[in-house]
Amino acid sequence: MPLVAGVDSSTSACKIEVRDADTGTLVASGRAPHPATNPPRSEQHPDAWWDAFEAAATGADLFGRNRPAAISVAGQQHGLVVLDEAGAVLRPAKLWNDTESAPDATALVDRLGAEAWAAACGSVPVASFTVTKLAWLHRVEPRTFDRVARVLLPHDWLTHRLTGEVTTDRGDASGTGWWSPAEERYRPEVLASVDEGLSTDLLPRVLGPTEVAGEWDGIVVGPGTGDNMAAALGLGLRVGDLALSLGTSGTAFTVSDRPTADASGAVAGFADASGRYLPLVCTLNATKVTDAVARLLGVDAAGLDALALASPPGARGLVLVPHLDGERTPNRPDARGSLFGIGSGVERTDLARAAVEGVVANLLAGADHLPTTEGRILLVGGGSRSAAFRRSVADLTGRPVVVPDEDELVARGAAVQAAAVLHGTSIDAVADAWHLNRGRVVEPNRLVDGAAIRAVHADASGA
Repeated sequence: MPLVAGVDSSTSACKIEVRDADTGTLVASGRAPHPATNPPRSEQHPDAWWDAFEAAATGADLFGRNRPAAISVAGQQHGLVVLDEAGAVLRPAKLWNDTESAPDATALVDRLGAEAWAAACGSVPVASFTVTKLAWLHRVEPRTFDRVARVLLPHDWLTHRLTGEVTTDRGDASGTGWWSPAEERYRPEVLASVDEGLSTDLLPRVLGPTEVAGEWDGIVVGPGTGDNMAAALGLGLRVGDLALSLGTSGTAFTVSDRPTADASGAVAGFADASGRYLPLVCTLNATKVTDAVARLLGVDAAGLDALALASPPGARGLVLVPHLDGERTPNRPDARGSLFGIGSGVERTDLARAAVEGVVANLLAGADHLPTTEGRILLVGGGSRSAAFRRSVADLTGRPVVVPDEDELVARGAAVQAAAVLHGTSIDAVADAWHLNRGRVVEPNRLVDGAAIRAVHADASGA
């Protein structure tokens, strides 16, 4: 029974799953935390990722009886890792949710124009994109910038630590702001918009979906990818399906046969890790909003869930605009949250319900910008364990919602890729063999006017 390992190096932790390469059965897992971050400055040193990887690998017994035949790394998208000529890390990595580069994003868009950015790389950069963080480094830390010999993403750096090679994949590369999903190539003129002296020689080689990146102590290493791309693999997402992910942040994404280029900036026109495309919208505020409201109400997550379900749909007119720490979609990096519709009869239950519905309505407003999504709706992430979130997604969309049987979809998706690399087969073939379409179905309450609730939220948020 050959084994494969999938790594999820996220903002909060490193998670490793070991699975049967043929059936996808979970054999073992390990987890270790990453240092906490506090946006708007959100940074971690890559050495902390490696320490967490080794601890998680030990927990999964990766060096003993669960030694895999292949491994792939999925990492948080957009982070900026810069190395010097000797391969040493020059400074802590700026992460995707670091918004200090918001002025640089504005300057870059002004320099080339939104239409030109969308045509060049499928997306209009906002503060989360890697290109804006490189521009920030150029502006704020010019001495460090002058020493940069390599520019990597978090998953690239971990793969580099495993193999010694400097590689990336099309999925994660598509979130940098200097790689074109439509043309499958780097755009040097976009990189030059940061500094005319920059060359694509600084950037890693882009691997295909099942191309071998190298070896780690005799273990085959796959190309890896970004966390959202890996989640799509872990879901077995097919063209037209809509995935909604509720973690600290929120994402909505679908698989498409064609690249997208949205000059409005709402949709990031990513590539996926299977050879297709992954148009995606992201919100910075999801379960962090319900966590904050739970703290205000003096309850835990389960208590907030119970309170939210005790209030009727629409929270008796109370609306929470959930832009607590700035927002990416809509692009409001300096925004803060707001409460509307407070009356003298407001109850704790209404605030809990308004928090849940505010998060869902905000994410669905972003999802409205995606290409047609007439397939399944899948709800994933930590928020999918909440009955209130499941109910709100079903009611506000008016459609059945599938909640997958497993939570760690990014690690599972990385393991899917590792199995495809090991067996020399397609991603879809592994997804079929592993039966990745299982999950419980939540039906909408047909008596709830979800469209009307969403319209009230849109008015309150100025969307």
